[in-house]
Amino acid sequence: MKNYCFWFCTGSQDLYGDECLSHVAEHSREMVAYMNASGILPYEVVWKPTLIDNALIRKTFNDANADENCAGVITWMHTFSPAKSWILGLQEYKKPLCHLHTQYLQEIPYDTIDMDYMNEHQSAHGDREYGHIVTRMGIERKVIMGYWKDEKVLGRLASWMRTAVGVMESSHIRIMRIADNMRNVAVTEGDKVEAQIKFGWEVDAYPVNQICKAVDAVTDAEVKALTDEYYDTYKILLEGRDADEFRRHVEAQAKIEIGFERFLKEKDYQAIVTHFGDLGSLQQLPGLAIQRLMQKGYGFGAEGDWKTAGMVRLMKIMTEGMKGAKGTSFYEDYTYNLVPGKEGILEAHMLEVCPTVADGDISIKVVPLSMGNREDPARLVFTSKTGTGIACSLIDLGHRFRLIINEVDCKKNEKPMPKLPVATAFWTPRPNLQTGAESWIICGGAHHTAFTYDLTTEQMVDWADAMGIEAVVIDSDTTIRGLKNELRWNAASYR
Repeated sequence: MKNYCFWFCTGSQDLYGDECLSHVAEHSREMVAYMNASGILPYEVVWKPTLIDNALIRKTFNDANADENCAGVITWMHTFSPAKSWILGLQEYKKPLCHLHTQYLQEIPYDTIDMDYMNEHQSAHGDREYGHIVTRMGIERKVIMGYWKDEKVLGRLASWMRTAVGVMESSHIRIMRIADNMRNVAVTEGDKVEAQIKFGWEVDAYPVNQICKAVDAVTDAEVKALTDEYYDTYKILLEGRDADEFRRHVEAQAKIEIGFERFLKEKDYQAIVTHFGDLGSLQQLPGLAIQRLMQKGYGFGAEGDWKTAGMVRLMKIMTEGMKGAKGTSFYEDYTYNLVPGKEGILEAHMLEVCPTVADGDISIKVVPLSMGNREDPARLVFTSKTGTGIACSLIDLGHRFRLIINEVDCKKNEKPMPKLPVATAFWTPRPNLQTGAESWIICGGAHHTAFTYDLTTEQMVDWADAMGIEAVVIDSDTTIRGLKNELRWNAASYR
């Protein structure tokens, strides 16, 4: 990604003289310095001179558009700023916008407050004047209210920054489809042209044997070096297989990883989809290789599911550099546990779950796979972390997109599953399995999900809002009646 930053633009006017304006500039500089020193924000905030008239506002917003490292603008009205001065600049501005509704001093100075103070510290109504024009113009923005030194406020600003970067980087996501999607499957299909219009995603198809040539070109020395790395990094579970034969299966995945990554970089793609029904000359269905590519930041979707691949890539972008990140991955809803008090969904896939979500040991297994009609593929096996997360599904309703976001609680598997040779997670959707699963199905959610421990519902809703698509949230407050009404209202709104 680029070395992104965010511009801090303070609004005012010249009614109260130069001394007032000097205070406005001094205060905003101090605020920016504090924010950058807080250690809370993931990106630098860049101070900009006070905006007091139409020409300067317009120039500043267009300069922000032209600066490829600027991922968004944070606006704040220190004093009253007549909003008609903002119209042309806002009309021409094309990047994420945040309205920070704060004020310089936290407390009213009761003993000394006079009209000079009142005139200079006017955020309470200056921000309302500005907010009115942004609303009237129908411009999507994030509004964050609170004191600028408050860690919760800075935390919300930090979250929005990650969403803003997701908005910016969305237009750089290029998804490579190896062959097509699984035959007769509906939910993995979608309008790729509309996706490029809405999200900026480029979704292109390549014949499988074109990427197979890149795999075949990998040298034995390269395969040996990466296989040695695998053996140094992961536990090797032979489980009765011959050690040399086992290694040959692992080497096949090393060759696929190197070839796929080389091809992706050469063609400038950041996400990939495969299909077990069209493997060309590949020795194995890509398993360990895809898991490793996801760990490096590539998006992935199985059976040609390019929408989930794009979402996985997007979420990995938004969590880039996050301290204490627990991981982001592709998953599939597999099977239920319906025992009262222990309800949940076992999440997995045939092979491809990202090791960033792993808890504890990661092992390599080589096990037969009934699909793909190829030799036994090597894969990374582990169980996933516990904690809260969100599972997202981007679906195409035919005339528009919908993003479904379900908050889930990830738990430990109740018992070991020694005969299941795949990476797994076990979670209970909120508000509970019954309502959560019914809601997901009513919304039209896919069986594939883009999952993360590290992003919030608010961040993904903000991204959907910025993209101009519907977002439906399934959480602890969801009821079936309320959800159905929401979908009816949304259908009218997005018609």
